[in-house]
Amino acid sequence: MKDFLQLKKNNKKDFTGLKPVRVALLGDTPTQFLAQAIRGTGYDHGIDLQIWEADFNQVERQVFDAGSDLYQFDPAIVIIFHATHKLLEKYNKLHSTQHGNLADDQLALIGDLHTEITSRLNPIIIYYNYPEINDSVYGNHANKVRASFLFQLRKLNYELMLYAEKKPDFYLCDISTIQNQVGKNNFFRSSLYVHSEMVVTLDCIPEIAARSVDLITAFYGNFKKCLVLDLDNTLWGGIIGDDGIENIQLGNLGIGKAFTELQYWIKKLKNRGIILAVCSKNTESVVKEVFVNHPDMVLRSEDIAVFAVNWENKADNIRQIQKALNIGFDSMIFLDDNPFERNLVRENIPAISVPELPEDPAEYLEYLYSLNLFETVSSSSEDMGRTELYQTAFKRADTQKQSKSEEEFLQGLDMRSIVQSFNEFNTPRAAQLSQRSNQFNLRTIRYTETDIKRIAGSQDSFGITFTLEDKFGDNGLVVVVVLHTEDADTLFIENWFMSCRVLSRTMENFTLNIIIDFAAAKGFHFLKGEYIPTLKNEMVKDHYHKLGFKESGMCWLLDVQTYMPGKTHISLKA
Repeated sequence: MKDFLQLKKNNKKDFTGLKPVRVALLGDTPTQFLAQAIRGTGYDHGIDLQIWEADFNQVERQVFDAGSDLYQFDPAIVIIFHATHKLLEKYNKLHSTQHGNLADDQLALIGDLHTEITSRLNPIIIYYNYPEINDSVYGNHANKVRASFLFQLRKLNYELMLYAEKKPDFYLCDISTIQNQVGKNNFFRSSLYVHSEMVVTLDCIPEIAARSVDLITAFYGNFKKCLVLDLDNTLWGGIIGDDGIENIQLGNLGIGKAFTELQYWIKKLKNRGIILAVCSKNTESVVKEVFVNHPDMVLRSEDIAVFAVNWENKADNIRQIQKALNIGFDSMIFLDDNPFERNLVRENIPAISVPELPEDPAEYLEYLYSLNLFETVSSSSEDMGRTELYQTAFKRADTQKQSKSEEEFLQGLDMRSIVQSFNEFNTPRAAQLSQRSNQFNLRTIRYTETDIKRIAGSQDSFGITFTLEDKFGDNGLVVVVVLHTEDADTLFIENWFMSCRVLSRTMENFTLNIIIDFAAAKGFHFLKGEYIPTLKNEMVKDHYHKLGFKESGMCWLLDVQTYMPGKTHISLKA
């Protein structure tokens, strides 16, 4: 990670061509260094974070004044930093009878700030939680005394998580964990606070900036989807080809415990929706025996979406994994204990993330924890089945190879789709798909659950979701279309995004047929679409042309009344 001075230098670089995002930063502690670090970190992530910083300790004034600079700036992201030390000052001034209400009062203030901001703007709010301070007034007994500062502080952090759980546009940035990782003496300096009011050292500001930008970039579709794993001395101790299955190090004794706990962590990532792949110089049959028969293996064959096990170049094998999964290299992470292999992959595939694992396997997990590699802003029940979806996709591809024709293959899939308007059940997945879809995304608008609910309640906007299942299994929700009334005659496609897993299955035609029926039923004569290019969505630049739209300036038009339904092998499922 870059230090503050390196991030500060980034601010002088050319941001031309980077995606602009307006960010408002408000705090009751000085934030000028944090603002510079966040902007500099954004540059390294390929995003132009245009930061407006409120004056020191002006959070409430900016939020509750309808004419304030905050609302004039109209940010897409609002970051709020309430310092624990300021909370302690408030606690110190309270009468003893009010101490037990500190957490509730602060949470009420946070709720009021959130409500006020979202009543005037439509931003994502990032709120920093509270690093712990123990004022040692009660010693360990503070954990049993409701009025103690420590009790109130821990209660506040817990209640903040419950609050964030209910508010889809409110995210917590966990700076308390940063203090735990680096130590309070490194995170906070009393002399710095006394003389400048700063509650974070210059050394730790880049850490907070990194966590903040992780959240922001995840919301804009930049996050990790796949973990590619080496095996020997990475997933287990020893070399399977030399030591044999009975002698590799796994289990609960000695260094084997480190590898077992690493596998438990990886298994949790898989259950969360991260795709697992194996890239190893080995004999495939020998490797798979470990996954099937070793009693201490936590990961099993069914947890792995792709095995690339052979004696070929690892960079080439990773390219094959990427092609099979149809995801970007920038959404992949490669773990390997061997420095030579790590450097080879870095040099040949610059976009992939390759952590510099410690020499001692006992340090793997704590090091990986500190990197925050798998930031996300959403989760859904479908995530747990993501590996199975890819395994099913490979079975589907094998069947396609055996079919006499594309027509025969598609007809034999027996594909069915459930088409619904936005509702409380599909809202989380629709928002998640908007944040995850980069390639098949016509205008690359990201939607929060709050946005989806707003559209669902609008008279002029409409949201439609599509699922897809076939004889091999259920792909879940795979397409979302957001429509907006432009005028009495024209229905505008505000966005159309789709999972790349269902490409080449006539889903595009099926979706357009449904949109046309919807538009005709509403009395619209024209359907209007727009393609906004990004670095990742070139695959859909001819989308509207292929579907029969006619170019009209910067947009595309389709006559609803003369449209002939596109051929599809998908049927409606009631």
